[in-house]
Amino acid sequence: MRRIFRGLLIALLVLVLLVTALVGVAVYGMKTYSAPGPLPTTRAIYVPHGTPAALAQSLVEAGVIDSPLAFRIAAFLSGSGGPLRSGEYVFPEHANLLATLTILRSAKPVQHKLTIPEGLTAAQIAQLLDRAAAMEGDTPVPAEGEMLPETYSYTYGTQRGAMVERARAAMDKALSQVWAARAANLPLATPQELLTLASIVERETSRPEERAHVAAVFLNRLRHGMKLQSDPTVAYAASGGMTTNDRGLTRADLEAPNPYNTYVIPGLPPGPIVSPGLAALQAVAKPLATDDLYFVADGEGGHVFARTLDEHNHNVVHWRALNTKP
Repeated sequence: MRRIFRGLLIALLVLVLLVTALVGVAVYGMKTYSAPGPLPTTRAIYVPHGTPAALAQSLVEAGVIDSPLAFRIAAFLSGSGGPLRSGEYVFPEHANLLATLTILRSAKPVQHKLTIPEGLTAAQIAQLLDRAAAMEGDTPVPAEGEMLPETYSYTYGTQRGAMVERARAAMDKALSQVWAARAANLPLATPQELLTLASIVERETSRPEERAHVAAVFLNRLRHGMKLQSDPTVAYAASGGMTTNDRGLTRADLEAPNPYNTYVIPGLPPGPIVSPGLAALQAVAKPLATDDLYFVADGEGGHVFARTLDEHNHNVVHWRALNTKP
């Protein structure tokens, strides 16, 4: 009997020690799980794709955690919460293991933004893409005018080629919709011609209220068989399509034989000179109802419009007087 009692006592003691050890491990685990991490400030950190061990190592290198083993154990024990995902995420200051695992399982990746302003050439847009630090891959130079200017959101690691395709698809959609809703009797045969004229309108005026008026002037000139005589097309030709900088044009520029020089060629140039925005596309599709055939700068950022050459010449004299004032 005494031997049985002694065996039971030993078993009870072992059980107590085991429970105590398990409780200790659990308490230690909970403290480790919820203890503040080493990250000194809130940061956006890219976590590459890989095994839990690789993720743990990248988080150690980024300063988010200090124990890869504790991370792997916590990830295993909480595996029912879902898979760990790669991507760029915002980790708060001193994020603990619980917060870190929650972020890797359910947080939304950081969204970067690329703004393509209206009126840039394809070469200038390519430069914007090259400077987008959160993108990867080479930049395919798009065809002139084929990317829709707007602000695009993207995640870290997006391929530059994919962004070009996205902006190209956006332009295709916008141009198709604008063409379908265009006014009747426009002297334009195809959506591409509308795009080309919209690119000229985009560069001729920065004032939203003038776009439809400028578009109407060019459309009227097309109807009358007049040359468009648009300075931005000459500047585009003179730069070889590399820039929109409307430097002071010379007589040689205006007389240079070039398919984009609308002082020389009749009708539209062979293609767009920049990527026009949606507003410029809409202005060409639904121009102002006017008989005006001319416009010239008014010296205040806008333009003065005229129906006859005499009126236009008078406006030109006034503009030159403004520009020669001391």
